[in-house]
Amino acid sequence: MLVALCAMTFNASAELTDTWLFGPLVCDIFNSLDVYFSSASILHLCCISVDRYYAIVRPLEYPVLMTHKTVCFMLANVWLWPAFISFVPIFMGWYTTEQHRQFRRAHPDVCIFKANMIYAIISSSVSFWIPSLVMISMYCKIFREAVRQREALTRTSSNILLNSVHIKHTSHSAHHSHYLHPDRRPSDISPNYSTFTEVGPEETEFGGEVVLALGDICPSKEASPRKSVNISCDTASSGYCSGGSNKRSSSGQPPTGWRPSCSSAVATKELAKAATELNSQGATLRAAGKSWRAEHKAARTLGIIVGAFLLCWLPFFLWYVTTNVCGEPCDTPDVVVGVLFWIGYFNSALNPLIYAYFNRDFRDAFKNTLMCALPCCFKCWKDTGTASFV
Repeated sequence: MLVALCAMTFNASAELTDTWLFGPLVCDIFNSLDVYFSSASILHLCCISVDRYYAIVRPLEYPVLMTHKTVCFMLANVWLWPAFISFVPIFMGWYTTEQHRQFRRAHPDVCIFKANMIYAIISSSVSFWIPSLVMISMYCKIFREAVRQREALTRTSSNILLNSVHIKHTSHSAHHSHYLHPDRRPSDISPNYSTFTEVGPEETEFGGEVVLALGDICPSKEASPRKSVNISCDTASSGYCSGGSNKRSSSGQPPTGWRPSCSSAVATKELAKAATELNSQGATLRAAGKSWRAEHKAARTLGIIVGAFLLCWLPFFLWYVTTNVCGEPCDTPDVVVGVLFWIGYFNSALNPLIYAYFNRDFRDAFKNTLMCALPCCFKCWKDTGTASFV
């Protein structure tokens, strides 16, 4: 808005009337405001890119570094440094050549900004080249971090999905070996859920049985050596196991006198614990994903803004440095100069539209700013609590 009010207005007047109507003093003020607000606008984008870098790439350091004092310091520099390349050198006459100063005295109705080589290099570096390098560097690092975080979230989602499938499969398998024959003495029973049958001290073979090792899980008062017994189980239905035989029950209830195994309670407890951890991981992943999407949506918006900034200002600053370093052999037609100026001005008009379109937080901030600046015009919206004016 400041660029539009203080720079574009005077430039539009000179373009439309083909003359300068406001005298030499206002010409210096106009040139100073033009350089000042354009530089401040670019430096704001640079500071925002640094802020996004710490928020996304180094989030743990962000609350420590980006404090209220840090933000105030950055804003003070954004508004202070442009003054040293605008008002001071322009009003002191340091920005131009002696030949151009004589031309201005002879033609007070002409307002042309003609910089010398030293001023052109210093002012363009502060206003454009250095901020551009910072912004490009920040967004390259943000892009790499975005790719890394997306891959990490994808891997985490896949692991949680596989764990969920594994828990369901384990729960289904454990359902078939929950009951033991009452003749068996209380002992430690450790189920091996693979389909092996023990046929010797060191030999196993595939079969349709489950090997239960006695002396592991359910401690008894009487110490006994570790044993193994073959328990035949029906894995196709809600079966119940018995020692040394192939008794099966296809009903949903255990046979009379049979009791739940210790492994059933342990397995159920472990499955419940695993399910709780899985739900916790899922909730954490969803929260991280939501935060990641919010941060990267803001980064994408600012990336678009930086891209538009480079497209609008790069042609102007290339011309600005080239013509002032090259001198008279590189003179450019006035029409081309006017187009380059207005393309740069257009960037300042484009930024609010990009911010408002892609990010609701910026849209609300613009609304609040306008409501505070023009309370008489926006009082009705404030009273009705309208969420957005864009």
